[in-house]
Order: sequence, then structure tokens, then C-alpha cells
Amino acid sequence: MRHSNQRIEIMNTSSTQKRSFSQKILDKIEKVGNKLPQPVTLFALLMGVTLLLSLFFGGFEVEHPGKAAGLLGPDGKPVDTISVINLLSRDGFQMIMTRMVSTFALFPPLGLVLVVMLGIGVAEYTGMISVALRLFVSKVPKSVITFSVVLAGMLSSVAADAGYVVLIPMGAAIFYGMGRHPLAGIGAAFAGVSGGFGANLLPTGLDPMIAAFTEPAAQIIAPGYTVNPLSNYYLMAASVPLVALAGTWVTERILVPRLGQYKPDADLKLEDEKPVSTKESRALLWTGVGIILVLGLVFLTIIPADGLLRGDLDPNTGARNFKPFYDALVPIMFLVFLISGLIYGFFSGAIRSDKDVTGMMAKSMGTMGMYIVIAFVAAQFVAYFNWSNLGSVLAVKGSDGLKSLGISGGPLLVAFILVASLVNLVMGSASAKWALLAPIFVPMLMLMGYSPETTQAAYRIGDSYSNILTPLLPYFPLVIVFAQKYVKDVGIGTLISMMLPYAIAFALVRIPMLLLWIWAGLPLGIEGPIFYLP
Repeated sequence: MRHSNQRIEIMNTSSTQKRSFSQKILDKIEKVGNKLPQPVTLFALLMGVTLLLSLFFGGFEVEHPGKAAGLLGPDGKPVDTISVINLLSRDGFQMIMTRMVSTFALFPPLGLVLVVMLGIGVAEYTGMISVALRLFVSKVPKSVITFSVVLAGMLSSVAADAGYVVLIPMGAAIFYGMGRHPLAGIGAAFAGVSGGFGANLLPTGLDPMIAAFTEPAAQIIAPGYTVNPLSNYYLMAASVPLVALAGTWVTERILVPRLGQYKPDADLKLEDEKPVSTKESRALLWTGVGIILVLGLVFLTIIPADGLLRGDLDPNTGARNFKPFYDALVPIMFLVFLISGLIYGFFSGAIRSDKDVTGMMAKSMGTMGMYIVIAFVAAQFVAYFNWSNLGSVLAVKGSDGLKSLGISGGPLLVAFILVASLVNLVMGSASAKWALLAPIFVPMLMLMGYSPETTQAAYRIGDSYSNILTPLLPYFPLVIVFAQKYVKDVGIGTLISMMLPYAIAFALVRIPMLLLWIWAGLPLGIEGPIFYLP
């Protein structure tokens, strides 16, 4: 009851002021959304709905977008149609039962979260993260902290999905340490990590992955057409400061006033109430030295042409690619947190034996119990949805509807972005969505004069800002778990009402930016033309 009262007090603090129309709308969304079942129950219900839909629509077919390109399916045969699979048939039921354990064990977010949390657990329970955040808050001007949190979230996509695990709880801790509402920190970090997805100052693993689907789609019209993996780099890099500023504005002008003053429970203590001691500073200094040495060793595995984390030779450049390094980012983060925690614990006295280390890891895993339960049902639902092909059929039908509108030029690009964002609500994988949409829209827009690179850039924008609105995002339940550390009755509605202003702001920034970029005739990236002459 104490936590429930805490939430009421927070909302009432904000409610004492006159509520704007938009604030009332967000309050209504939160109220309605929180009436939805808990995430575990919601995913279980969605599993049932998926099974029933697969039963009713089993056998329904649409033409595969890659048919015209002669694409081959997993069986090596040319693709023809996409059919809804009845999961309640004999084969479907056997697949559900025989793959239940492997579906859970191989759920991508599960392993990533647990591995990184093992290292974070040592860094957290030695006090290293707390001290580092207190020092950060004391040194960085408060006027740029929110901007820094959103910016760091966007840049974290270099490390794949690790930003969800590391930066979102860090954003809460930073705001909490400043005496501000920690949910505002979660909102700012989540907006950067997920809503700003694809905007980055550095190339990421997403660039070659997306280009790998754009190129064969372009070859439907122009055999031999090639797409540079960095063909959208200039646009994506230029988006970073604008998205960060938009995220900062939403946090400070909408989210912080709406949440009001945070009143923590008696069992929660603000860590920044005491200054960093000399012993803590010395331990943190040695930790910094250790991190530099570890990162130096990592660089030695990727900078040399034949480094241990360099991959196969690229036929275009003649150099080894960085794929093994990208694939190893999560283990690298685990080692960085673990080693830094060990060094800090040794010099601060928090670690006295190996039992302390294993105890910290076990304690960290103990806090992930709810997430593991949610991950089990979420993994089953995602698998059911993929096996049934319902998401693929919806994507094809939605794109067919867009083509039937008969629009062209800028309005067509905007409509395509909106379709991509809507499809994103039911299909979480960026590559899976693009595998279906690219063979449809890349050739269509090429015939209208737009390059494959332009269509790809439009898709990346639509695939980003709606991430933060769908409970089907694999990390959505994890964000709720992080938020419930500070406000126990946070639900799906709370998080969606928090993130909706970010989604709208990011769309209003990135869509006009793309249209202005096209109007100015600027290259989208390296070998990234805007127009294509059929």
C-alpha cells in the first residue's frame, strides 16, 4: 500500500497545477493503459489470440514480395507466396511443444541482459557505479545532463542492444542522484536508446545489415546495382543533435512537469547526500586506469589488419571486416564492468574474497527474477507470431494498401514512413521488416525516381520512433522492471504515456529533416544518391 500511495502523491503533486489539454490526454492514456493486464498476463493472452488467428486464417496466402527478384527460401527453392500457418494443426502443435525450451533459451534479449547484468552486478554492489554517478552529477553542468543522457542513448546502438541494459537504469540513477524524478531519467534514456535508433555518429552493425536487403531489392530494377553500407551515414549522423535536442525538450518541458516532485519511500536513500570520500576517489582513479588498459587490449584485437576480432576479407576493400568485434560487444561490456568492479572493490575494501564476488553476481541475478518470467512468455509469443507468418502477411497487405493510394513524391515517402512505423508495432526485428518491405518499396520508388538509398533512409526513420510505444518490443518489459524499482505500480500505460510525446517529437523532427535533405539535394551518405534515373 505504501508504494501505491507514493504514486498517488506524485501524480497529485503535478495535478495541483492547471493541467493542459495534452497533459490530460496523457493522463487518460496512462489510466487506460494501466488497466491492461500485467506484462506476463498480456503476453499470455496475446499467445492465445495468435493461436486463434492462425487457426481462423490458416492457409490464407499473399504473394511474396521477393518473387519477382527470384529470391530463394530456406529450402533453396524460389519463394512464391506467404501463407498463414495454423499453429493448432498437428505440425504446429508439435512445433510449439518441442521448441518451447529452446525458444526461451535462445530468446536474444534474455542472454544479452543476463550476461551484462552479471558484470554490472559486481560494479553496482561494490559501489563503483554509485560513486561514479555521484561524481558525474557533481562535475557535469545540470543544464546538459538531460541532453547527455539522450545523446548517450543514441550512441549506445554501436553496442547493439546493450544500451537497454546499461543506460536506461543509469539514466534513472543519474536523475535520482540529482533529486529529480527517476522516471524522467528512464524516459530520456529509453527515448535515446530506442526512439533515436539508427541515428548515430558512428557506423553500427545495423548499417551493413539493412544494406544487405536493400541491394537485392534494387537489383529487381537494375541488375548489378550496389548499395554502400554507409549510404545513409551523413543523414543519420546529422540527425543526432536534433533528436537529442528534441528528447531534451520533451523531458524538461513535458515529462518532468507531468511527473512532479519525486517522493521516495523511506527505504530508498539518495546516494548523493554524502560527498565522495578520498578512499572512493582513489579507488575510482585506479578503476579508470584499469578500464583504459582493458579498452587498450580490446583495440589491439581490432586495429591490426589481422587482429583477433577481425573477420573475413572484404572483397571490395581487401581488408578484414569487423563482424566478430560487433558480435563480441556484449562479452566485452561484461568484462569491462566485471574488471572495473573488481578493481574498485579491491581498492575500496568492498571485496575481501571470491565469495563476495559470486555473492554480488547472485544478488544481481536475484533482481532479474521478474524479467526472466516475462521473458519466458514474451519469447513464446514472439515465436508464435513469427511461425504463424501473421506479421509478414500484415506487412504485405499494409504495403499493398499504401500502393493503392496512388500518391507520389514527398507525400509517398511520408506515407511509407508511417506504414513502416505501424508495421514496427507488430514486428520488432528491423531486418525482418525490411526483408519484406524492401522488395516492394525499393523498386516502386526507383521507378518514381528515388534511389534505393532514399527508400532505405525513410524506412530507418519509420522503424525508430515507434519502438518506444509497443509492448511487443522485447525490451519493453525490462524498462518497466527498471521503473518499478522506484515506483512499484508502474504499468504499460504509464510507460506509453511517458514515451508518446518523445515519439511524436522525433517524428516531427526526422521526417521534415529527410524532406529538407532531399530538397537541398545533399548526399545521404557515402555513395548515397537521392535520386535514381530509370
